[in-house]
Amino acid sequence: MRPRTKYGFAAAALAAVSLILSGCSGTTSGAGGGGDGKVTHVAGAPSWCGTKKITFALLDGFGGNSWRLVTTASGRAEAAKCPSVTKFLYADGQGNTSKAISDIKGMASRGVNAMVVFPDAGKAVLPALTSAYKAGVVTVPYRVDPGGKAGVNYDKWIGDDFANDGHNWATWIKKVVPNGGNILFMGGPAGNSQSVTEYNALKEDLGSKYTFVQQTPFVPTNWDPTLTQTLLSAAIAKNPKIDVIVSDFGPTLVSSLPLFTKNGKKIPALATSDGNSLACFWQQQKDAGREFPLMTVATGNDNVRLAVDYAIAKATGGKIPTADSFKGPVFEDSTDSSKPVQCKSDLPGDVYLSAQMPGEEQAKLGK
Repeated sequence: MRPRTKYGFAAAALAAVSLILSGCSGTTSGAGGGGDGKVTHVAGAPSWCGTKKITFALLDGFGGNSWRLVTTASGRAEAAKCPSVTKFLYADGQGNTSKAISDIKGMASRGVNAMVVFPDAGKAVLPALTSAYKAGVVTVPYRVDPGGKAGVNYDKWIGDDFANDGHNWATWIKKVVPNGGNILFMGGPAGNSQSVTEYNALKEDLGSKYTFVQQTPFVPTNWDPTLTQTLLSAAIAKNPKIDVIVSDFGPTLVSSLPLFTKNGKKIPALATSDGNSLACFWQQQKDAGREFPLMTVATGNDNVRLAVDYAIAKATGGKIPTADSFKGPVFEDSTDSSKPVQCKSDLPGDVYLSAQMPGEEQAKLGK
């Protein structure tokens, strides 16, 4: 597997603020967007692609990692399916809440007709989203809940059904560790809604036979590999028996899992999300006679596609999707031959084979 720096290439790849898909847009946004009238459809395009010409914007609160790079490219590819999108704009908040707010306001002032926003800063960007919505821009935040209400602060929030991930993990845990055991859940930043929702689903499904050995509700790793390694080392020292690790971003664990073998322990069962680096690590362990049970759910890059479909449908007069959240399926299960662990050693570790975008195309991003 070719190594590739996870964070280094993203900024260069996303530096271009706009991409012209075809022609240019001279229209300005109108209150309610194009989806309030009769549904129209561009022949040969998806049903969500209406006939009204629009300028479309995709905004990140933080775009500087490989997962976001793939997600942004997926959103751009989805928008390109609709010829009515004549101009595509992109902005990266770079982890700065003030810049993220300014980006939203700036896109609205430039006259975009629709925007899809990853609101990393949560409720802090809600006033900017509300302002864009009230100015007539079709406004669709996704994945992170910014608070507020659809029809008041924005058109629609397109979430990821993280409870679905928690339920899938719990079902698998009961299969591979049927008599109960100790579970270590390593989540993202403290208090983040994704990890909290997943924990609650796990707790609900697993029952009293299973004990969570970490602080409630999860160990806050910030999805950072270095911090994960430090925290996992402390957890191993504190807990002589860990039967299952749950993590909502599996690739961050790759550099940490060897801590178990260094401490003379087997790597426990792992329920997490997919990534090529993790799959290839599992394959290496299997080849060395140290196989451990692994199950992954889709890491969710394609959550953006549903948000893009909704926003473009509303703005162009296309058919609005009925789904309002992304449900990531079980992607890999080392105990199920129908869902084999998928390592592509000729590709970088930071590609996500569960995404619609082929791994080979992901590998070209940022070059």
